[in-house]
Amino acid sequence: MSEQREPSSYDPIAALYDRWNRSVVEDIGFYVEEAVASRGHVLELGVGTGRIAVPIALTGVRVIGLDSSASMLELCRERAHSAGVAELIDLRLGDLRDPPLMETVPLVISPFRAFLHLLSEDERLLTLTRIHDLLQPGGRFIFDVFAPTESDVAQTHGRWIEREPGIEERADWNWLERTLVLRVRGDEGETQMPLAWISAEEWRDLLERAGFVLGACYGWFNRQPYSDDEDMVFVALRK
Repeated sequence: MSEQREPSSYDPIAALYDRWNRSVVEDIGFYVEEAVASRGHVLELGVGTGRIAVPIALTGVRVIGLDSSASMLELCRERAHSAGVAELIDLRLGDLRDPPLMETVPLVISPFRAFLHLLSEDERLLTLTRIHDLLQPGGRFIFDVFAPTESDVAQTHGRWIEREPGIEERADWNWLERTLVLRVRGDEGETQMPLAWISAEEWRDLLERAGFVLGACYGWFNRQPYSDDEDMVFVALRK
């Protein structure tokens, strides 16, 4: 019997995903630079519609793109074909908690806060350990996450906010448990997804326990040093 996979929370909004996030461009150049520097295959966890993967492939770097949403992968496939880089992007359906890879790579990336989908310490540690095992000696894992401020939570909690024309999102925060339910809706579909955040110090501890050495922690994609900011960009090295 074939394995039954749970539907992804991104399947219902695949058609509106690119419009929902079309203003998010600040991280593209950063991840492209890191991919070029890797001098080998790049594994992207949460490849989505190819917002990062296609620009990387346009530099000639091969990308293995993993996502839990078949609908998002189909859009990524179309995007890669239109850009003329379909042969450089190997798309795979799977869970970032246990990527379906037998090979190892010099670089794993997980852009756009995908690790907020990991809801517990056990999930985070197991995922980081699996990624460590997928990296070649001296390989790197680069990802970005965030931890909101109390002001951010107070200003957005329980409110529908128009993110882009015709697309609204709503965050219902639980400050004590450090979780939220993010809802997105538009004419093409709607969804909701649970997310969770932890502090920079907790991420550092988990990376160390998973066998990584912290190479850098930035506060933004311009590589400014992290200083208790909302956004965190980690560069972790395999020992």
